[in-house]
Amino acid sequence: MQVFNTVNEMQNWCTDQKNQGKTIGLVPTMGYLHEGHLSLVREARRQTDVVVVSIFVNPIQFGANEDLDKYPRDLSKDLEMLEKEKADAVFAPAAAEMYPPGYNSFVEIEGQVTAKLCGASRPGHFKGVATVVAKLFNICQPNRAFFGQKDAQQVLVIEKMVRELNFPLQIVSAHSKRKRRPGHEFA
Repeated sequence: MQVFNTVNEMQNWCTDQKNQGKTIGLVPTMGYLHEGHLSLVREARRQTDVVVVSIFVNPIQFGANEDLDKYPRDLSKDLEMLEKEKADAVFAPAAAEMYPPGYNSFVEIEGQVTAKLCGASRPGHFKGVATVVAKLFNICQPNRAFFGQKDAQQVLVIEKMVRELNFPLQIVSAHSKRKRRPGHEFA
């Protein structure tokens, strides 16, 4: 399993995989992995040639009163779990790598899909989610991206973004065996 921390390294590796005719499955996460995440990795393994897992606690999806600093992290344990699941690559960038100084490009999904539930109670949350997921799609070039069904609203937002921005990939919404923990929006 290879671990990449920079956009260029991850992009180059994914381009090499695509050039070899391999299909890429992406499992976007914010880390602190559990069985639900691992079930998505296994599903990606079944459906694609190469499995990439992103581990990135996305600061722009946290609101002013949400505690980004207290979000649980354990990269060593996450990597150990992913090694056992035979993930091919992990993309674990720093926030400054994803959002360098002066960064100001965002993806905002509007309409009914973001107007209720989490979108109503957490203004700006889905703008952060859509932005980071769009970036991950551009970096990792997946044929399929795997998300847990436990956050149905997020899956709908991502599906809408993929449709409307013409991303050439399929969203796979898979059942996770783990219940959602508050604040864990990816998988």
